Amino acid sequence: MWSDRPDEIANRLGWLDIAVRMDEERHCISALLQDLQQEGYTQAVLLGMGGSSLAPEVFARTFGSGPLALRILDSTHPGAVQSLADGLDAARTLFIVATKSGTTAETLSLFKFFYNQVQEQLGEAEAGAHFVAITDAGSELVRLGNACNFRSVFINDANIGGRYSALSHFGLIPAALLGVNLRRLLRRGQETKNDCGRHVTGSLNPGARIGVMMAEMAKAGKDKLTVIADEEVASFADWLEQLIAESTGKSGTGIVPVVGEPEGSAEAYGADRLFVHLQWSDTGAQDAKVQALIDAGHPVIRVRFRDRYDLGGQFFLWEFATAVAGARLGIHPFDQPDVESAKQQSRQMMSAYEESGSLPAPQPSLEADGLKVYLGGEDGDRPASSAVEALADFVKQGAAGDYISVQAYMRPCSRVSSLLQTMQGCLRDRTKLATTTGYGPRFLHSTGQLHKGDRGNGLFIQLTDSPAADVDIPDEPGSSASALPFGVLIEAQSLGDRQALMNAGRRVIRIDLGEDAQSELERLVDSLATV
Repeated sequence: MWSDRPDEIANRLGWLDIAVRMDEERHCISALLQDLQQEGYTQAVLLGMGGSSLAPEVFARTFGSGPLALRILDSTHPGAVQSLADGLDAARTLFIVATKSGTTAETLSLFKFFYNQVQEQLGEAEAGAHFVAITDAGSELVRLGNACNFRSVFINDANIGGRYSALSHFGLIPAALLGVNLRRLLRRGQETKNDCGRHVTGSLNPGARIGVMMAEMAKAGKDKLTVIADEEVASFADWLEQLIAESTGKSGTGIVPVVGEPEGSAEAYGADRLFVHLQWSDTGAQDAKVQALIDAGHPVIRVRFRDRYDLGGQFFLWEFATAVAGARLGIHPFDQPDVESAKQQSRQMMSAYEESGSLPAPQPSLEADGLKVYLGGEDGDRPASSAVEALADFVKQGAAGDYISVQAYMRPCSRVSSLLQTMQGCLRDRTKLATTTGYGPRFLHSTGQLHKGDRGNGLFIQLTDSPAADVDIPDEPGSSASALPFGVLIEAQSLGDRQALMNAGRRVIRIDLGEDAQSELERLVDSLATV
């Protein structure tokens, strides 16, 4: 369906029948849960990024705590790392180290930190039993797992890319620890696979229909796929964001998923929107809003969940639809050619730090009221007296069909998330442009590919902070030596991504909010509404 070259196609189709094959693996996964319960474990912490963490997060937020509570750590912010470490009972905690490649820098850094924490508290002989790995055969994580005596190393199907792995070990092991009935979940996936089978006429195939609609709408200019989700399934939208953005955002095209935008009137949206309503049962919580969009002429795709276990079917449905959309757009839905650019820039930053003891940070274009503003290209010549004025000038560059991406390299918390959502709505209302938000470096493994691979119509707002305290990353598990702290890692990632965006000709503004970042963000958002 996709490309004349078989690279990352023939060896990326394992997701098509994984719901059938994982039915044979569920007993082994259930045995892990039984052992943990008998040994008194009460919680699990998943260390992973992107495709390794988003499906587990959907299960955790949709099903809640079960036999074990599940926490997700997909941030390298030192405040987030230390906060989680401070609240852990190591003796009752299992760590799931999840990375397909086995080399993901964030995941391995988090593993080394928490391995040392557990070893210090429980001793070297006991530490390994508190870790399991999920990875591909032969990866670096397999070696680490064996060397550190992990409880288990689960080998996932190598023919599945990260964002298509929800119904593989990457999603099902965390789900099982939450008490999800894997047999029931996989059965829903198998049912949807059958509904999308080759024996079903295209017009009756739900995955094909959604995929064709997404692609044809995008080609007609409606390339901002805006998700309206009932509260019960809101977390599914975050998983869907990565799947669509990373699969379609390349070769100068792409579908921009818009998740979490505050509610607006039908007139608040531009003509570039295609809406998706994720409807929970028959509650009707969003029905009036969705009907108003339809009445105003906006196209809407409605997808209904019968109950929580429909996640099994919805994962497959949207994977299938996204692959079909890729075929219709003439792009490769399984690779991520532009992700490496930000990683390469970040590695160069970290190498410079190791050599000189400091990162090669740019000079600010403006310093005012304790904030630093960095502009690039022609924007660097535009005078402004404050950060909010510089930001207001920056978004004025937007034209119909553009979008705004707010990227917060900050400690994730409910207050910051609320402020980012308020900012998202304010920018949307101010410009009528689709607006997205994401925490760094998490979004680099989700929407980062789209940002560099699409047609270049994004405006990128980087928000950074200055952590009050830093946390060292061990060079090796069990070693106290450290050449790099988490604060430097996340700053290198933000600087590297900024440089990668600029190298790709993207428009970027960076605002350093300093040590009191939460208060400064609140002030910035309040001021933005009045300037």
